[in-house]
Amino acid sequence: MADKKEGLIYKNHPLRRVGNMIYYGSMADPYIIFMQVKETRKEKDLELATKVSVELQRTAPELKSRDRVVKRSEKDSLYAAMDISAIWLDRALAGK
Repeated sequence: MADKKEGLIYKNHPLRRVGNMIYYGSMADPYIIFMQVKETRKEKDLELATKVSVELQRTAPELKSRDRVVKRSEKDSLYAAMDISAIWLDRALAGK
């Protein structure tokens, strides 16, 4: 039996990282979250995010990139960015 590779799931939505960019949600849905780590600091052997840009975006391909952004914010940690991302994405997909 072949195993299906799923990747990371956070609060029932897929999570993908490419370099300093993080995509949260599915491109098959009408909205996704785009996060970009802007600044980090070194804490022993770890790189910790100290500035993260968060955007709620529409996935409609006919929209220009600047028209896709619905909401935008900056957070001081990846935890805070993921927290607001989960709320924004759930509300957008629920139509609220």
